[in-house]
Amino acid sequence: MKVVPQSIPEVLIIEPEVHRDKRGFSMEVYHQMRYCQSRLEQTFVQDNLSFSVQGALRGLHYQLRNPQAKLVQVLKGAIFDVAVDIRLGSPTFGQWVGIYLTDDNSRQTLVPEGFAHGFCALSKTAIVIYKCTDFYDPEDDGGILWSDPTLGIHWPVKEPLLSPKDSRNPCIRDLSPGQLPVYQSEP
Repeated sequence: MKVVPQSIPEVLIIEPEVHRDKRGFSMEVYHQMRYCQSRLEQTFVQDNLSFSVQGALRGLHYQLRNPQAKLVQVLKGAIFDVAVDIRLGSPTFGQWVGIYLTDDNSRQTLVPEGFAHGFCALSKTAIVIYKCTDFYDPEDDGGILWSDPTLGIHWPVKEPLLSPKDSRNPCIRDLSPGQLPVYQSEP
């Protein structure tokens, strides 16, 4: 397993070892001991599965009181996966990382707590699985507009398919400090 920090060092690409032969492939999607040996010590409590059609964009989502780190992987198709640092006081506040995840590259993205997360489906259909470190809480569900000009995310779709909720998310500048997580540096 290879762990690759991104331009925001807390956002990681994980490249699991994939064993391919003429029959197909086999891989460990998650192995707690191996992840801990790589200093990925999150405890995951919920797995989510998402099916999306081409052009669907989900996000940008976060939870404030019950923050979720997410381990994201594509089972079928291709997505552009985005993590945005929305932690007030963070040296990388407002910066984002975009990663192409496909069923061919078998990569995973680790989206840390305190980040907004979203993705868009690039293939005809995309099946995405992601592990979360806390349970989904609809009362704690926050969002930021996918096209927020302050963030300037370079989505590979111009007119995405959005849920009504995601199309009404506010821009980050319109959120009060109490609506965003606070950066806590490592001791």
